[in-house]
Amino acid sequence: VFATLTCSKPSMMHAAKVQKVIIVLSHNGMDVDLKMASKVTGIDAIMGGHTHDGVFQPVVVENAGGKTLVTNAGSNGKFLGVLDLDVKDGKVADFRYKLLPVFSNLLEANKDMQTLIDKIREPYQKELAEELAVCDDVLYRRGNFNGTFDQLICDALMEGLDAPLAFSPGFRWGTSVLPGQPITFEHVADQTAITYGTVTRNEMTGETVKNILEDVADNLFNADPYYQHGGDMKL
Repeated sequence: VFATLTCSKPSMMHAAKVQKVIIVLSHNGMDVDLKMASKVTGIDAIMGGHTHDGVFQPVVVENAGGKTLVTNAGSNGKFLGVLDLDVKDGKVADFRYKLLPVFSNLLEANKDMQTLIDKIREPYQKELAEELAVCDDVLYRRGNFNGTFDQLICDALMEGLDAPLAFSPGFRWGTSVLPGQPITFEHVADQTAITYGTVTRNEMTGETVKNILEDVADNLFNADPYYQHGGDMKL
């Protein structure tokens, strides 16, 4: 049973009285969900996102009211998180979880949905399919620091804007490009469609650069997960 909940403790306790199972669909990020699970009672499972972690087995968090399962299932439809709960007398007695990889090229498409997608994409298909280069290494983004696609983006920004430094958010996102595969405009759009629409070149002091980097590091790695925010660069 799914319930629409706020994160306040009283509402969680009230919901727990009327529902057999409480599952929170979260966009907090894995670290924040883990702390929330340790503080808020009455939640049976948190299935989260935001940080795009591929968690193969839920983390079992103990709190004052019992235990809460916490998991994430990656990004871009690469995985399907499947959680089966064995519920007895209104409580979770056992669970089974699988992080299933999705091989979309092996699954038959829903005809109605495929028709709709093709219709929406048709006006832009020629532009999306434009080949810009050929990949000689695996291009990917898999962490909070530089992946190969992160580095390519920064190199392109420095060259295109004639700048000695370029900032780009590092995170687990997007589809990978394999060696020998053409890099299309769609691949670039897939990686840059989120926060790159207003890229600017600015003059900064060394102190400003230092403050930006420290602020982003604090957002990502603060010892208190509740102080971990966003992940994008900000000025």
